[in-house]
Amino acid sequence: MKKLIIMFALLLGVVSVKAQSNDLYQGITKKLPYRQMVTPYGVQVTFAKTVHIIFPSAVKYVDLGSNYIIAGKADGAENVVRVKATTEGFPGETNFSVICEDGSFYSFNAKYAHEPEMLNIEMKDFLENEDTTDFSHTRMNIYFRELGNESPLLVKLIMQSIYKNNDREIKHLGCKRFGVQFLVKGIYSHNGLFYFHTQTKNSSNVLFDTDFIRFKIVDKKVAKRTAIQETVIDPVRSYNEILVIGGKNTVRTVYTVPQFTIPDDKVLVIELVEKNGGRHQTIRVKNSDIVAAKVINELKIK
Repeated sequence: MKKLIIMFALLLGVVSVKAQSNDLYQGITKKLPYRQMVTPYGVQVTFAKTVHIIFPSAVKYVDLGSNYIIAGKADGAENVVRVKATTEGFPGETNFSVICEDGSFYSFNAKYAHEPEMLNIEMKDFLENEDTTDFSHTRMNIYFRELGNESPLLVKLIMQSIYKNNDREIKHLGCKRFGVQFLVKGIYSHNGLFYFHTQTKNSSNVLFDTDFIRFKIVDKKVAKRTAIQETVIDPVRSYNEILVIGGKNTVRTVYTVPQFTIPDDKVLVIELVEKNGGRHQTIRVKNSDIVAAKVINELKIK
């Protein structure tokens, strides 16, 4: 018994010494297994040329490992990152990371080359493949504040599924002016988010150039000389949002907005505003339409 007590005391002393040494890797932490590593891609960069990387969704974040390289979103393109060396012939390797709007995380190791093998790189969207079981070692696990507790990957899958199915769950919400028809085909709900499936049909010969679409909660009745009180709800994601709709064309879009309720004396107004034009579309959505939103319990991916 005395020997057991002595051994236990010695063991505590060893752990205490290791913890005090601040050598955590050799002390009280354990090594990460390889399967938890996000495998980096290898990229060659140079001083005299720019490497462009095209991602499957908008880029939210770029971080550089050193000042040997510079990188940032290309002007006017949300899903393109340009990378260039700041020092000609820099030694060894550096790295950079990119996070996209769909929650995907990409890691790159960058090495200098006088003539890079690839100057324009397209990152494949694995959701376009039939096999969606391979998540590439947690490559799709980044969460964003505006989506609450919902995975950006699942939000994207839901929007794609709604768009692909193209069901018309609602037949009474629409507006038509000057040859342009604007419809709400369906309202869906999942995990604190609403999904609005809209359709814009331009039957005229003049293209419809969208200035913006706005979701706002307003008073049902506004007395004269009374200030209008409205609450704007900004979409946090959109799928297939095409701003310019040509003549004799139809465009469908899925918008994701944070979940909300409408008081009895208010109504949701969806405005589709034409840039430098007068064919604005307005749809009034009642609270009964919102609470009747179709709940997405299970998403089937074909």
